[in-house]
Amino acid sequence: MQFKRIKRAVSGVLLLDKAHGISSNTALQQVKRLFQAEKAGHTGNLDPIATGLLPVCFGEATKFSHYLLDASKCYQARFILGATTTTGDIEGEVLSQKPVTVSLDDVQQVLKRFVGHIQQTPPMYSALKHQGKALYTYARAGVEIPREPRGVTIYSLTLDEFSGNELSVTVHCSKGTYIRVLGEDIGAALGCGAYMAALRRTATGSFDLSGAISLSQLEQMTPEQRDASLLPASCLLAGLPKVTLDGESAYYLQQGQPVWQAGQSGTGAVSLYGPGSVFLGLGEITAEGKIAPRRLVLTAKNLKPSSP
Repeated sequence: MQFKRIKRAVSGVLLLDKAHGISSNTALQQVKRLFQAEKAGHTGNLDPIATGLLPVCFGEATKFSHYLLDASKCYQARFILGATTTTGDIEGEVLSQKPVTVSLDDVQQVLKRFVGHIQQTPPMYSALKHQGKALYTYARAGVEIPREPRGVTIYSLTLDEFSGNELSVTVHCSKGTYIRVLGEDIGAALGCGAYMAALRRTATGSFDLSGAISLSQLEQMTPEQRDASLLPASCLLAGLPKVTLDGESAYYLQQGQPVWQAGQSGTGAVSLYGPGSVFLGLGEITAEGKIAPRRLVLTAKNLKPSSP
């Protein structure tokens, strides 16, 4: 007889250090199984060839996962100069080869050209959809789909090492940046071509690998230790102004009603808390000066208005 695994209403954020060779979705499903979680999602895909930071949101934290999806990212990448491949990385078939005759000064000058707002054409080997299917499904069938260039921002691009035909860099970039394409474009600018040999994500927004846990480490933990490794959902809104409401205001906000709060100024998104530092969720200060609920968590549903 097979017993159905019991799912739990787990909430929080896990900073996962994804291993090489597995997809982000496979890593997510393995983590979800270990936590026996009802609901979970990751916040920014990493290809199987890539390793590093893959924040996983559970339960109520998934309501705010877009803050990490939209956040800037940091990567360490290694490119091989002198060749191009079908996929733009080491897993593809070689398309062309050229001798590498560039100098260190050549590399440094070219890298400077890619800092700032640049245009990138999404690669065919990507999860972007065309008529409901991922582009990589067309690529595997030998079909080329026209793609429009997209604007992305490279905040910094630092040369870590240049030796022979290998180039290692650290990249701080906006969401939507394809590091494979960046490597190909750098190779084209150098006149010799390039493809990505290795990639590691070191940071997403304000989170970095210093607090990340690998799948193998999670497997060695007790259930209690795994739960203790989760960050609270409120950490996803740490970059927003914090507003603490009294009991009555918090209660009516939980009913979906905008509330007044003395001393508020300006407009925009805020992180909301109730009495006792209970996290309520995401709110917005409106043009009328009220605090309106936007995405609230369920943990504060027992709040009651003050007695008269």
